Amino acid sequence: MHVWRIQVSLWFLLYINFLPVCWCAQGKYAQKLLTDLFSNYTNALRPVQDTDNIMNVTLQITLSQIIDMDERNQILTSYLWIRQVWIDAFLTWDKNDYDGLDTIRIPSSYVWKPDIVLYNNADDQFSGSMATNVVIRHDGQIMWDSPAITKSSCKVDVSFFPFDAQQCRLTFGSWTHNGNQMDIHNALDSADLADFVENVEWEVLGMPAKKNVILYGCCSDPYPDITYTLHLKRKASFYIFNLLIPCMMISFLAPLGFYLPADSGEKVSLGVTVLLALTVFQLLVAESMPPSENVPLIGKYYIATMTMITASTALTIFIMNIHYCGPEAKPVPEWARKFILHYLARVCFVYEVGENCMSVLPERVDPQAPLGRQPGRQRPRPREDPGRTEAPAPTEKEDAERDAASPPGNNTAPFWREGYTPARTTGWRGSGWRHLEYIANCYRDQRTTQKRTGEWRKVAKVMDRFFMWIFFIMVFLMSLLIMGKAI
Repeated sequence: MHVWRIQVSLWFLLYINFLPVCWCAQGKYAQKLLTDLFSNYTNALRPVQDTDNIMNVTLQITLSQIIDMDERNQILTSYLWIRQVWIDAFLTWDKNDYDGLDTIRIPSSYVWKPDIVLYNNADDQFSGSMATNVVIRHDGQIMWDSPAITKSSCKVDVSFFPFDAQQCRLTFGSWTHNGNQMDIHNALDSADLADFVENVEWEVLGMPAKKNVILYGCCSDPYPDITYTLHLKRKASFYIFNLLIPCMMISFLAPLGFYLPADSGEKVSLGVTVLLALTVFQLLVAESMPPSENVPLIGKYYIATMTMITASTALTIFIMNIHYCGPEAKPVPEWARKFILHYLARVCFVYEVGENCMSVLPERVDPQAPLGRQPGRQRPRPREDPGRTEAPAPTEKEDAERDAASPPGNNTAPFWREGYTPARTTGWRGSGWRHLEYIANCYRDQRTTQKRTGEWRKVAKVMDRFFMWIFFIMVFLMSLLIMGKAI
């Protein structure tokens, strides 16, 4: 047992002493390989044995994060991992000559690199990829992985904002080498999205890749490039709860201005307040949108709502003028009385006190007609007094004198001309009859004025209810259309 322990200790000491020798050997061969490879190497020329040969470069893009999407300036800021793979004919070795050393990692500034750039770069500093190390294999294959934060121009279409989807293109290609000198191939059919960090505003639907060969007007040689199309869809929850729902709630207040009593004095103020509130929301949307001819969907909704509220405020002013018609107003036209007061009032459920939808319309009474000529009414006949003798009817001359003594502006004939002939009196009794006639005529004129004013007020009330339901339906339909885009 003691001998076995001694053997184990000897083997452990030998392993510990031999391991640094192996590590030193690997480092020694890597240093020798680096010296041998770059003794006669230059990174200024394309590394091919024959200048007529085409350098093939394989490109692969990994989308890591969408940093920002500036719709107003139409710039997409993204974080990418860019992998480029090519063959360098002058950086090959036999790994058996270097103790089986298969790969080395050296700074990228030591080797030739393809001048692949982002064509639609929108960065004012033109910062390229980070200068990371490259991995060189013994057969001359070089793999260069470099992270980059890119700013690319993106054509933003905000016609359906905030339910829009965007397509941003990132085009990579060589800046100086044409297709006869360097060709670009895509490693995958689309960008790698396995390590993508979810964005709070945008949802990535895909990022397919496509190779294009373009002939530019400046040059006759073809120039290949690879275009990655980033498909984005906006997450509209933020805009629904912060822009759309408040606007809908405010717009539903506009029809209630018609229900507000005219005597409150706040009908026009309510419409103006709602209009100002929608103007503030419209300015918030306009600040974030690019100045283009395409009006956003939410902007169209705001404009339609503001137009409706403007129309409702104008109609409110018109209806208030009808409501406050004075005694000098003309009577309600016959067509308005039949259509508005009789038909439309029942449709809009506008009734007088004690009236309902089952009530029968009473026969209209002309207040200017004498009591004896009103339909459905009979003037009571005076009781016959055997001891009283009836005075003779007044002559035309006496009637003329009595008419001349009546107050001016009184066009109503004395009611005793309609068949009721009181006894002829003289002195203070005749003067009393004239005063009684004046009071009766004034009362009759007052009732006529009150009836005319009441009819115009009912016309205004019916129109208020009618437009209230019309605008409620319009607001509901517009809200239904805008919310239908979110489903």
